[in-house]
Amino acid sequence: MASSVKPRLPRPGSHKAATGAETPLARKRRARRINRKLAEAYPGAQAELDFSNPLELLVATVLSAQCTDVRVNMVTPDLFSRYPTAQDYAEADLEELQSIIKSTGFYRSKANNIVKMANRLVDDYGGEVPGRLEDLVRLPGVGRKTANVVLGNAFDVPGITVDTHLGRLARRWGLTEHEDAVKVERDLMELIEQREWTMFSHRAIFHGRRICHSRRAACGTCFLARECPSFGLAGPADPEQAEKLMKSTDRDHLLSVAGFGGDATEDRGER
Repeated sequence: MASSVKPRLPRPGSHKAATGAETPLARKRRARRINRKLAEAYPGAQAELDFSNPLELLVATVLSAQCTDVRVNMVTPDLFSRYPTAQDYAEADLEELQSIIKSTGFYRSKANNIVKMANRLVDDYGGEVPGRLEDLVRLPGVGRKTANVVLGNAFDVPGITVDTHLGRLARRWGLTEHEDAVKVERDLMELIEQREWTMFSHRAIFHGRRICHSRRAACGTCFLARECPSFGLAGPADPEQAEKLMKSTDRDHLLSVAGFGGDATEDRGER
C-alpha cells in the first residue's frame, strides 16, 4: 500500500441502505455527502470530449455511443475541420463522412444520424444547436443523455447524464433500483441539488472509470467505502487487492483521499 496507515473499513453488507433500514431523508443526505466527496477527489472533473462550440459537442457525443472518448477525440479534429457548420454536415457526402468516423464503430448509423440531425438544425433552427431539452431530443439520434451532455457543458444548463458508469454507480450506491436511464435520472434529480447535476455526473463518471469498475470495483481503497451499501460486494474489500485494480495516473491522490496517505488517521472517513 501507499502507506502503512490504513483507515477503518466497514463490514461488507452492513450499511443501512443494504439492509433496507435507510430512510428517504438519510438517502438524500448520503447522496449529497457522496457528491461532496467526489468533488474532493475529482476537482478537475469535466467532459472528456474535445469541443469548442455546441455543434462540435453534439456531434462528438453522438459519436461517443459505444465508443471511448479517447477514440472520438482522435477522430474529431479532422471531422470538425471538414464540417465546421450544420450546413456542411447536411450537404456531406455520406461515404466520405462514414470513412472519417469509421473507427468509432456503428459508423453507418452514426453518419446517417448526423446528416439527418444537421438537416433538422438547418431547417428548423437556422443551423444553430438549440439550448432546450425538448428541442434537442427531437433531433435524429439525440436522446436525453446526449441532450443533457450538450445542455450541461455547452449551455450551462444543469442536467444529469446517465451513461453506463453513472447508472451502475447509482445502483451500487443504493440511490436507485432502476435500470432504465430516464428513471435513474429522475431518482437522482430528487437527491442531488440542481446546481450540482452536471458536475455530479462528471465526477461519478470519473469515479466509475478509476475505482468503481464494472467487473471488479476497488472497494478496499475507495474513499466512499463508508457511504456505499455495495462495499465489499462489488469488488475486494481487502486494500492490498483493491489497490491492484487502480490504474489511473491520479491513483496516489485517490488513495490519499481514501485515507491511505502519509497523514491519514484511523478515523479518516468516519462521519
